[in-house]
Amino acid sequence: MRGEFRTAVQDLRRAGCGSGKLLELGCAYGFFLAEASAYFKVQGIEVSDGAVRFCRARGFDVEQGTLTEEYVGRHEPFDAVVMLDVVEHLMELDRVMELVRSAMKPGGKLMLTTGDWESGLSRIMGRNWRLMTPPQHTFFFSPRTMSAMLARVGFDVIECRKPWKTVPVGLVTYQLGRILGMSRPPRLSGVHFGLPINLFDAFRMGAVRR
Repeated sequence: MRGEFRTAVQDLRRAGCGSGKLLELGCAYGFFLAEASAYFKVQGIEVSDGAVRFCRARGFDVEQGTLTEEYVGRHEPFDAVVMLDVVEHLMELDRVMELVRSAMKPGGKLMLTTGDWESGLSRIMGRNWRLMTPPQHTFFFSPRTMSAMLARVGFDVIECRKPWKTVPVGLVTYQLGRILGMSRPPRLSGVHFGLPINLFDAFRMGAVRR
């Protein structure tokens, strides 16, 4: 994950945002914040109490909850906002993205990742697609629909790619077992290496705030 996050940080810098204040929504255990902190003053928001405590123990400025007008009002505008595998969990995405825009400087960079509902794999797998997991995932997007939504709330898309990931072997076996209908898919919790995989069914999008 940290290797993947290092690449994401470098992509953000290549897009013209190499320093300043960065906010990550849904920062989990802070591994992206750790990579970004070499270049940015980082802050995070996370709903999980355990993850927030983990981040704070590592010295990161992370608040528990969701992005609110009150939070935006307490902070200077951010140069970058990052949302990695977050948007598919949100119930009021337009409202959240309007708050994200209000939290950013004009010209600030947004980076987000999510699954691609219009990908070949999702169309083939249908209800068995690996990311079709309601109620955890409530909405599904494609580069086309995400670009339209971002344009509507005040962002211009500057890039979209489908990067490779290093996926833990345990997760690979678990997902295969789930697809095959196993009631208790194997997890291989004692295996600690990953495989380079690209199913081309998820995308990372960069945008600039107008």
